[in-house]
Amino acid sequence: MKPLATTRMSSKGQVVIPEEIRNALKLTEGKQFIVLGEKDVIILKVITPPSMKNFDHLIVQARKQAVQSGIKKSDIQKTITKVRRKL
Repeated sequence: MKPLATTRMSSKGQVVIPEEIRNALKLTEGKQFIVLGEKDVIILKVITPPSMKNFDHLIVQARKQAVQSGIKKSDIQKTITKVRRKL
């Protein structure tokens, strides 16, 4: 059976993930989560950064899509400059 536990929210909005859940999921200090909430359901999803291999694959895919879309390096630099002016 999957671990089940209860917890409370503090006055500061903090919620402790019970030890048995942390241990079962191998959660350690500093882990980051995406928090989703709807009606009476809250979901915490651990953020797992991509490995360098996965990141390299994402870069290759992004470059292919840019070429297919006709985007040039100069277009990217112009867009970055434009956005930075707005900040």
